[in-house]
Amino acid sequence: MSSSRSPRSSVFTPWLFAAPGLLLMVTFLVVPFLMAAVLSFTDQRLLTHAAIATEFVGVENYLRLWEDESFWAALGNNLRFVIVVVPVQTALALALAMLVNQKLRGSRLFRTIYFMPVATTMSVVAVIWSLLYSPDQGVINRMVDGLSFGQIGPQDWLRDPALVMPAVMLLSIWQGVGFQMLVFLAGLQAIPLDLYEAATLEGARAWQQLRWITLPMLRNTTIFVLVTTTIYAFQLFTQVQIIANSGAAAPVDSFRTMVMLMVHEGFRNGNIGYASALSVVFFLIVLAISLLQRWVIREERVVA
Repeated sequence: MSSSRSPRSSVFTPWLFAAPGLLLMVTFLVVPFLMAAVLSFTDQRLLTHAAIATEFVGVENYLRLWEDESFWAALGNNLRFVIVVVPVQTALALALAMLVNQKLRGSRLFRTIYFMPVATTMSVVAVIWSLLYSPDQGVINRMVDGLSFGQIGPQDWLRDPALVMPAVMLLSIWQGVGFQMLVFLAGLQAIPLDLYEAATLEGARAWQQLRWITLPMLRNTTIFVLVTTTIYAFQLFTQVQIIANSGAAAPVDSFRTMVMLMVHEGFRNGNIGYASALSVVFFLIVLAISLLQRWVIREERVVA
């Protein structure tokens, strides 16, 4: 009797384990997105009353989006952030992972130190770095002054439109590099040591081993790090929002991001319909990146 039940139970058992996760995903991801997609075709307001009913407006919100200078400024800030932060943070994470992967005394301590910013709440990190960027007593300006031997004066990092985004980039790289470091570290420890031993016997130098062994073996890990870092970069919000609320910030279009624009339109201006259209476009960008990841991994498997 038990053998007759085993095929049926083997079919339902995975779904039973996946049910809690699927329920949470449907409740907090699928349903909100479907609601946003529907609301994006309406003029829904945050606060409504009987005198002003919600009406269907078609693609009006999307047409407004393409003509909105704030949208293009926010998208441009996101793209600049992605173009700089993703490669720099990935390269730095790989370098740190290779460093702490060495069999040296204190390597475990350094792993903990490098990961500590990741475990710290971003809001706390943003407030601390806002103090570091202070034009008067900030540590960053004192470091710049010392390294330049007084040739570069104090910079108003958070008020200067040309410096506020680089300041946010530096903050974000420092805070997030520890996570990518651990991912690369796991990939490095999965590479068989026999490959390095054989390469050493053949006379391969360290940079040759990096070029022909380490980087090819870390291809899937690198793809994962690049794609997840890109997605996180498009979700940039906490750092810039705290800077905006500090009262000591540059013009908002110089550092506002897409998520920040969605929150501003939806909860401050009360334009739920327009904010929903922004969220749909944002979702499509993230979806495109995810599909690119699947395509690259599939192509890599086919080649392998």
